[in-house]
Amino acid sequence: MADLFTLENLFTLMMLVLLQAVLGFDNLLYISIESRRVPPERQAFVRRMGIGLAIAFRLVLLFVVIQMVNALREPFFSIGLGNIIDGAFTFHSLVTLFGGGFIIYTAMKEIFHLLAVDHLEHSDSAGRRSVASALFWIVTMNLIFSFDSILSAMALSDVFLVMATAIVIGGLLMIWLSDHVSAFLEQNRAYEVLGLFILFIVGILLLSEGAHLAHMHVFTYEITPMSKATFYFVIFIMVCVSVIQSRYRTKLMAAREAAMRDGLPTMEPETAFPAADKAAGQNDRKL
Repeated sequence: MADLFTLENLFTLMMLVLLQAVLGFDNLLYISIESRRVPPERQAFVRRMGIGLAIAFRLVLLFVVIQMVNALREPFFSIGLGNIIDGAFTFHSLVTLFGGGFIIYTAMKEIFHLLAVDHLEHSDSAGRRSVASALFWIVTMNLIFSFDSILSAMALSDVFLVMATAIVIGGLLMIWLSDHVSAFLEQNRAYEVLGLFILFIVGILLLSEGAHLAHMHVFTYEITPMSKATFYFVIFIMVCVSVIQSRYRTKLMAAREAAMRDGLPTMEPETAFPAADKAAGQNDRKL
């Protein structure tokens, strides 16, 4: 315990907590979206319990990775189909590829659900999960996301207590932030689509990292991982576009309502945004 309070280890602990916060953004987004698929009264419990269980499993995973780091880097099997595709798959690369593929599948399924004609009428019951199922997927994906943070932590420190403390602090911060992120998505439903597309890009990021870890070549071209700088730049642009579009849409709706009150014809096409127009029509009838 005394080793934790040296100046060097305290500085390393601070860096690891910051690293957990940066690398945990995509994980936090997934938890917020997944928890909304259980009944509303159980969502907060699912988020907190899921992250709590994930913290315990992360500590176990950290211990296992430290003990088996060399074995995990050895390839399980290789494939070679001439100049079409080849690669050598390690445990780390397989887990990362699976996580990326599953996240892309989840994001696309939710996006298609939002675009469904009956989404507005049946959104309360569609795509529901049981509490146990939601907890399973939150813990599983949390472990997949944790591989990068654990390997990065091992590169910064070789003291188990420092790395374990950073994982616990990062998990507690995630529990606190998860409620705020979920509340924001609940109050700003338009940004749910943005979150799903960010999740889709996270899946692409994981796929590229997994393929790079497996040294994959497709048609003799080496697959390189998406850089984190590119990832965050794309996210920044997407957020800016979404905010501008949301404000523009709000102004259009305000102008349309003002024109309707004055009895003037509206220039906005009725079929441009069918789901939004349907919701707007329901609100107009209530007024």
